[in-house]
Amino acid sequence: MAKKNFRDLTEREILAVAIQLEEEDGRIFGEFAEALRSTYPATAKLFEEMQAEESRHRQSLIEMHQKRFGEHIPLIRRQDVKGFLDRRPVWLVRPLGIKAIRRQVELMESETLRFYERSMEKVSDASTRKLLGDLAEAERQHFDFAETLEAKHLDAPARGEEDKARRRLVLLQYVQPGLAGLMDGSVSTLAPIFAAAVATHKTHDAFLVGLAASIGAGISMAFAEALSDDGSLTGRGRPFVRGSITGLMTAAGGLGHTLPFLIPSFHAAFTVAVIVVAAELAIISYVRHRYMDTPLFSSTLQVIVGGGLVFAVGILIGSS
Repeated sequence: MAKKNFRDLTEREILAVAIQLEEEDGRIFGEFAEALRSTYPATAKLFEEMQAEESRHRQSLIEMHQKRFGEHIPLIRRQDVKGFLDRRPVWLVRPLGIKAIRRQVELMESETLRFYERSMEKVSDASTRKLLGDLAEAERQHFDFAETLEAKHLDAPARGEEDKARRRLVLLQYVQPGLAGLMDGSVSTLAPIFAAAVATHKTHDAFLVGLAASIGAGISMAFAEALSDDGSLTGRGRPFVRGSITGLMTAAGGLGHTLPFLIPSFHAAFTVAVIVVAAELAIISYVRHRYMDTPLFSSTLQVIVGGGLVFAVGILIGSS
C-alpha cells in the first residue's frame, strides 16, 4: 500500500498526524493501565496520568488546527506515512508483563519525539513551531516524568506488592510448567528404561529405549500443555512458551538417566543411572519445596515414593 513521504506532508497534515499520534498513544496507555490494574495497581495509576497528559497534548494540537485550518481534520495516520515503525500490539496480550510495557513506552516516546523534532524543521508558522517544540520537550521529559510518578506511586509497600505479583507470574508461567515436565520426564521414563536395561543387559538398547521415551514424552507433554488452555483466563502465559518449557523439561528429565547408558560397561552405566535418578528426585523435591511451598519432608516423601514405585515396576517387568 502506498505511503506518503514525510517531506511531502503539509503543515495541516503534520498537525493531523500529530493529533492521531497523541490519541493513539493515550489509548495505548489506557490499555496498559487496564491490563495492570489487578496485578500492579500503582503502576496502572502511573499510566492513567500519562494517558491524561497525552489527552492534553491532543487537545492543544486540535485547537491549533482549528485556529489555522478550520474544523475538518484530514484523515492521515502514522501508518500512512513512511518512516514510522510497525507497532506490535503487545497491549492485547494477557497477562501483560511490566518490562514489555516499559519497552513499548520507550519506543513510542522516542518515535514521537523524532516526529516533533523533524516537524519543527518543516513548519514556518511561529505559533505552530512553538507548540511542536513544547510537545517535543514534553516527550523528551516523559521518562523523567515516569520516574517521578514511580517515586510518587511505587512506595516501598507498593514495590513489595509488585515484586510479589511478578514472582507469582514467574511461578505460574515458567516454574510450574517446567516442574511438571521435569517430574513427568524423570518419573514416567524410569520404567521403560530400566526394564529394557535389566531385560537385555545391553547399554545400547537401554539408551535407545530411553532416548525414544524421553523425546516422545517431551513432544506429548508439550502439545498437551500448550493445548490445555490459552492462558487468557488462568494467567498461565502464552501456550507456545508454556508448552515449550514443559516439553523441554520433560525430555531433559528422561535424558538425565538415559545418558549414563552410553557407558559401555553395563554395571557402571546402571550404577550411574541410579545415582542420577536419586539426584533428579532430590532436585524435584527441593524445587517443589522452594517454589510450591510444599513442606520439604512431605515433598521428598511424595516424590521418592512415586519415583520408587515406577522404578520398581521397571525392574520387575525387566526381570520377568
